[in-house]
Amino acid sequence: MDAIKVKSVLVKTAKYTGITFAVILSLMFLTPIVFSDKLKEEIKKTANKKLAGELNYSDVNVSFFKHFPSLTLTLNDFKLNGSTPFQKERLINAKEVSFGINLSSLIFGESIKIDEIYLSNSTINIKVNKEGLANYNVYIPEKEDEKKDKESAGIKLEHIEIIDSELVYDDKSTQVHFDAFGFNYLGKGDLSQDIFDLYSKAKIDKLNVLYENEHYLMNKKVDADLITKINVNSLSFVFEQNDLMINQLPVDFKGKFDFLKDGYNMDFVVNSTNSNLHDLFTAFPPKYITWLKKTELNGKTDLLLTLKGKYIESKSIAPDLNLDFKIRDGFVNYDKSAFPVSNLNLDLSTSLPSLNPDLLIVDTKSISLNVNKDYLKAKLFVKGMNTPEIDAVFNSKIDLEKLNRAIGIPDFELKGMLVGQGKAKGKYDPKNKIFPITNASISLKSGYVKTKYYPNPITKINILTTINNQKGTSSDLKISLKPAEFTFEGKPVFVEAQLDNFDDLTYDIKAKGTLDISKIYKVFSQKGLDVDGSIKADLVLKGKQSDAEKGNYSKLNNKGTLELRNILIATEYLPKKFLIKEGIFKINQDKMSFHNFLSAYGQSDFRMNGYLQNVFNFATTNTGILRGSFTLNSTYINADEFMSKTEVSTTTNASNPETKPTNTEETGVIIIPANLDLKFQANAQKVNFNELTLNQAKGTMSMKNGKLTMQNTGFNLIGCAVTMNANYQATTPKKAQFEYDIKASDFDIKRAYNEIKIFREIASAAEKAQGIISLEYKLKGRLNANMEPVYPSLVGNGIVSVKDIKMHGMKMFSAVAKKTSKEEMKNPELSKVVIKSSIKNNIITIERFKFKFAGFRPRIEGTTSLDGRLNIKMRLGLPPFGIFGIPMTITGNKDNPKVKVGKQSEDLEETKDTIQ
Repeated sequence: MDAIKVKSVLVKTAKYTGITFAVILSLMFLTPIVFSDKLKEEIKKTANKKLAGELNYSDVNVSFFKHFPSLTLTLNDFKLNGSTPFQKERLINAKEVSFGINLSSLIFGESIKIDEIYLSNSTINIKVNKEGLANYNVYIPEKEDEKKDKESAGIKLEHIEIIDSELVYDDKSTQVHFDAFGFNYLGKGDLSQDIFDLYSKAKIDKLNVLYENEHYLMNKKVDADLITKINVNSLSFVFEQNDLMINQLPVDFKGKFDFLKDGYNMDFVVNSTNSNLHDLFTAFPPKYITWLKKTELNGKTDLLLTLKGKYIESKSIAPDLNLDFKIRDGFVNYDKSAFPVSNLNLDLSTSLPSLNPDLLIVDTKSISLNVNKDYLKAKLFVKGMNTPEIDAVFNSKIDLEKLNRAIGIPDFELKGMLVGQGKAKGKYDPKNKIFPITNASISLKSGYVKTKYYPNPITKINILTTINNQKGTSSDLKISLKPAEFTFEGKPVFVEAQLDNFDDLTYDIKAKGTLDISKIYKVFSQKGLDVDGSIKADLVLKGKQSDAEKGNYSKLNNKGTLELRNILIATEYLPKKFLIKEGIFKINQDKMSFHNFLSAYGQSDFRMNGYLQNVFNFATTNTGILRGSFTLNSTYINADEFMSKTEVSTTTNASNPETKPTNTEETGVIIIPANLDLKFQANAQKVNFNELTLNQAKGTMSMKNGKLTMQNTGFNLIGCAVTMNANYQATTPKKAQFEYDIKASDFDIKRAYNEIKIFREIASAAEKAQGIISLEYKLKGRLNANMEPVYPSLVGNGIVSVKDIKMHGMKMFSAVAKKTSKEEMKNPELSKVVIKSSIKNNIITIERFKFKFAGFRPRIEGTTSLDGRLNIKMRLGLPPFGIFGIPMTITGNKDNPKVKVGKQSEDLEETKDTIQ
């Protein structure tokens, strides 16, 4: 009987359970169908109301089974564009985006709440432009009245899940870029609150991090558990607990990040304590991972990285960066070397306040290692970049071949015994003649260098150098190099030097050998010398800087030869490289003579003979003046190629902030170095300068104190003999001052107008003139960055002598003829007339002059501006003797002159130079 009752109860329980399950299952199938239209409508309404970016999708599904047990509305082929200014670019592109629906709001509420989001197979593309504007601000926040209305529809997230997706972050304002591939993320928290804790788990198959286009992490695996406190009102993030695993390296990450109106405020701490040295290298870029596969690496490391402060680009405010890094009991053995690196210890602290390199502090408290019985011990403290404070100590005796094999430096073979010891402490400030107190010696014996970039090595390298400075001044500095020698391509090079007292340099140098510059550059894979240049030296230099400056040449012992072939020289003063095709220098005391020195610069060619003085002083000090005298001959000089050029980065277009900035080239004036005192007689068959072609140019030129002076310079211009004296000096890279007086006899005015740009602009009225004139003029003023005269700066005066000119077609005389009904005045002819004029403040003042033509006796005076405005007074003396005349005033401009009968006129407005 009891068994029957139990069986009956079990049957009923199973029945009710089945019915309940069937009802629940039915409800799970029916609910999406019943509420499908309402859900779709609410999604559209919410998207239109809450999203600033354009939203598109192919179709919609509602189901309990997509992300069981949540009821989700899934948008297939989801596409969401970014916010301004990225409204035309994709922010999210996903195969599926599902929104979890709050059931109580669906059944009992007037509107629907979304509390979960799922992204599957998505690409999330986050962008920030240089001005700090981001594309992710697509969610329109609730207004105050909407917050009070609890029944309003909205997104009240408690669950975010991203599955097998790709995340790209590109911030132009901070130059930070990272990619995350195989990105999986799960975040939980009450995101509907203004302040909430977000619990997150993240896994990334491949993470790449770049800063200023440099790779810092490449293809790294990441596994992270994160707790982040978020304040929506202030856009503040506090990273309370963040345990990361980058490949095999455990990292603890904490900090704070606040969005400001014009930037960010950050306080980040990245810490990895007592980690394995091997695990640290697993987080390095791929080329180190390749090295790591063949390397036994042991030891412990500590890493502490902090970034703290505000980043505001517009105010040039940046955070402070600090790094502490330690290695203890390190061991490195590449490819089973017989002599591994052991006892590797490092204690390094680096500080970069405001991310300013000039404030950099590097404090290597200690670095030490052993290779068998060899050792290296050192410490280094450097503060600042321009005038650094230095405190360094080193002591080493190490076989470079053993060290090289133990570390496994790729594509680099190194040999030799390096022995060195020394100390240096103090400030390095050469401008104020301050040098660290130093006592150091370095010796390298039987050195050898070979790389993959060139098949032959540098061999037999022997260097013995000592540096001593006991007082911390440049006058007490002593450098000895006895010897420095090596063999390259079978050719030995030998240098021996003793340098004392850098305030009044005492030198004793011997150099002998031939060096193939381009090939030795290839050994170290350096670019810059792209010709087969060579230097051959056989020199003895001995003397004192002051004796060379005072001309006490009998106290010097400088002699020998220096031969240069096919050498390219770059200098900050010139935009192109200067090519020395062939140059043999003979040195005797302070004079360096050269004969048939052949060189080229761009399209220009030069052949020089002469001498230079004070060469060694000029080459080794900042104060040395290079003196010399020589002749220069050239078949062609393109002076425009000597104009300096600077690269300028343009800003983004305001209407399209994503327009990439472009680099453009700006020209600059020709700069004469201030440390030259040179005189030379120049002869050039053809010179091109600023659209002028000068033929058979000859003259005496000198360069001194940054100023170029030309005396008795003659050349042929448009078939006319021209003589000129001139001065030129650059005041900045963008402007220069000039002054010249010029005399040109009997030149064709029509040809001058057609071929000389400045003549066209200053004498624009001569457009249709024909005939012969002569010119004597003095002019000074300022040149702009294109080596063109700035008209308001011009000041000058002179005489134009008219031999015979026909002024046919000149609009001013046509207007006079029409106004006076004197048709003869339409095309006047001038002969044997002297016209005096002056220029100042953009105005040409013409003194009174007369001429005769067809019985008329015109008298002209007045002013005209360099941009063509007119204020001319004219008296047209009538035949037969000009006793009676018609007074006129001509205003307007050269293209539209206006003639009034009478004496009244208005002065032209002057334009003064903005830069005095």
